[in-house]
Amino acid sequence: MSGAEAPVIRAAVMGAAGYAGGELLRLLLDHPRVDLVAATSRRHAGEYLHQMHPNLRKRTALQFSDAQRLEPVDLLFLALPHGEAQHKIDELARLAPSIIDLSADFRLRQARDYERWYGAPHAAPGWLEKFVYGLPELQREALAGAHYVSGVGCNATAAILALLPLVQADVIEPGSPLLVEIKVGSSEGGAEGNPGSHHPERSGVIRTFSAFGHRHTAEVIQAFGREDVTLTMTSVDVVRGVLATAHATARPGVTTKALWQAYRQVSTAHPFLRLVKEARGIYRVPEPKILAGSNYADLGFDLDEARRHVVSLCAIDNLMKGAAGSAVQCMNLMYGWEETLGLEFPGLHPL
Repeated sequence: MSGAEAPVIRAAVMGAAGYAGGELLRLLLDHPRVDLVAATSRRHAGEYLHQMHPNLRKRTALQFSDAQRLEPVDLLFLALPHGEAQHKIDELARLAPSIIDLSADFRLRQARDYERWYGAPHAAPGWLEKFVYGLPELQREALAGAHYVSGVGCNATAAILALLPLVQADVIEPGSPLLVEIKVGSSEGGAEGNPGSHHPERSGVIRTFSAFGHRHTAEVIQAFGREDVTLTMTSVDVVRGVLATAHATARPGVTTKALWQAYRQVSTAHPFLRLVKEARGIYRVPEPKILAGSNYADLGFDLDEARRHVVSLCAIDNLMKGAAGSAVQCMNLMYGWEETLGLEFPGLHPL
């Protein structure tokens, strides 16, 4: 390996035994500018990474370590359950000058929103303004040189990106509510599981589990400055994937041609956004299945010009563009590297 290709930062992942943590490990192990030096887990300390993440077998000899023994690093990724990081952020900040937190602990800018959406006061409200919201499509300039970056909810990611072309082109009728139906795979529930993710209860279902009030709604409201947002969440029988289907009313005179222009403009401006709107074939619209393992987000749309009803679609892999992949994308921007570095995998087909 030449000097130019040598790793330039030392990184660690705290809470690395979960699904998002495993995806982070996979990406960081292959990243040309990162030396992954530690991965922590309370329950699995001393075990090899591949014992929890079998796809990493023969990729690394690292073992999970105890977070209490973590040495200082250049960049610390936090893949902890919601609520943990905010209670020890001062301690964590002493371990690394830069932090990317995948949990919800620093996503919202206003402390009062945590009481509204998460049911408890924020434990470190003074830290909220220090974190940049980690969605590059909204915060690319702010991420450059940032030291603290929050994760983005996978459902919020899909909803925001589905609506982004419409909002940026200002084609939505003022006062028109934004209604987003989101279908999610079982990996969104995490590696620990719950009664609803138990296989006999989860297999074969199409189950709406949150008609209104899902926590990720707060991020969409924050992103666009609009309160008239509703997310409706439905579990479907897949492991990976999120499909957001957004409904809105277009302004009078908005045409399909105008929407083509809006979506092309957004997909051209962002390296991981792709417009999928074909006239024939089985992949005419965004499909989460073909994005498995990929950091791409596929966008699509349709418009009933007579009724001014616009439908906008976004498909992602919830563990990639909805979590680990987006975090690595943010890392690239933080350090001034090519935004796509280490994230070029296009997904598999067939799968």
